[in-house]
Amino acid sequence: MAKLHFRYSAMNAGKSTALLQVAHNYEEHGRKVVIFTAELDDRYGVGFVTSRLGPRRKSLTYDTSVDFLRHLSDADNISCVLVDEAQFLTADQVRQLHRIAHVTGVPVICYGIRSDFQGEPFPGSAYLLTLADSIEEIKTICPCGKKATMNVRIDDQGNRITTGEQIAIEGATRYVQLCGGCFYLGLT
Repeated sequence: MAKLHFRYSAMNAGKSTALLQVAHNYEEHGRKVVIFTAELDDRYGVGFVTSRLGPRRKSLTYDTSVDFLRHLSDADNISCVLVDEAQFLTADQVRQLHRIAHVTGVPVICYGIRSDFQGEPFPGSAYLLTLADSIEEIKTICPCGKKATMNVRIDDQGNRITTGEQIAIEGATRYVQLCGGCFYLGLT
């Protein structure tokens, strides 16, 4: 039975690297994968899943208007659907991916973060945590050495930003992963 999987972590844990490895594993056995990433994530160019380690791969993009059921209606030749930056999915898109896994028998593996720089949930992640058949944490560490579970936004001088839009990708905007203690103590 195929499942909807959600593999989440704080920033900088290697989610995109893990996605690229899964794609490679399927393809080295002659299996076809379909990869999506959020259109609004243009840090490394629109339509690319890119690891901070260097590997990158062209992918399809999605925005809030993409209907995955329609887009993947011919799933006969697909062995797996991989979605990067899954926190940007809508609730309806998560339901569509859940349905694809259960009706077509094609596993769907989504990678993303749970919360934003203020500790607020992303809607896509909240629905993935609700509907995913398998939930797996990809671990990374805080600068203090503890397990990081939170994300903070910093400016180009390394100062923490505490206000602003939930999504900011452009310019000098950067993110750092922290443990809960460092997050609440205001450390970066």
